[in-house]
Amino acid sequence: MFDILIIGGGASAVSCGLVLGSAKDKPFVCNKNIGIFTHQKTSSLQEALFNNAYGIPPGTLGANLLKESIIHLSALYPHITQIPSEKVLKVEGVFPEFTVTTNKKSYKTKIIVVAIGSANTFAIDGLLQYVEPHQKSLPEKHRIQLKNSDHKVADGIYVIGTLAGWRSQLAIAAGSGAAVATDILTLWNGNIQTHAHDSIR
Repeated sequence: MFDILIIGGGASAVSCGLVLGSAKDKPFVCNKNIGIFTHQKTSSLQEALFNNAYGIPPGTLGANLLKESIIHLSALYPHITQIPSEKVLKVEGVFPEFTVTTNKKSYKTKIIVVAIGSANTFAIDGLLQYVEPHQKSLPEKHRIQLKNSDHKVADGIYVIGTLAGWRSQLAIAAGSGAAVATDILTLWNGNIQTHAHDSIR
């Protein structure tokens, strides 16, 4: 049983994983089982070039950033289980017990975070009832989002990045993932507001 499974391996998903991973020494996090599906083949970052993203050197290729972010997550937070080559097909159940089925096997989890982009090819059975037109994309692009209130789709189900209705900017997607990570940390902390910072002090 996972405490949380993040579906996606792009900017918002890995950002969420990094924040959750960095909180590993907090007493309400140290025993949590965190997993992330790092399937990246359809990520919009595959063809991206970054010259205007805060903290990222100009000329950085999105394809390289994808690979480096997974290495970063693995190196700093190896306690997070990475599931690299499975595609999620179905979500079943209700909070706090979901079953996530991939093209290879099934997993149990208490919380799900969906972060797979806003393409209209979205096809995760069990989440299709939440699909609606993207509110911040040109209609002719036929983008979609999942209905949500401040990233929350339903009890135990969160959506981040462009699939949450945000514009397609790296900084926005990464911030969305980090925001939900702090929401989940707050939930695990008995609903006492919290975050995860590192410091040189």
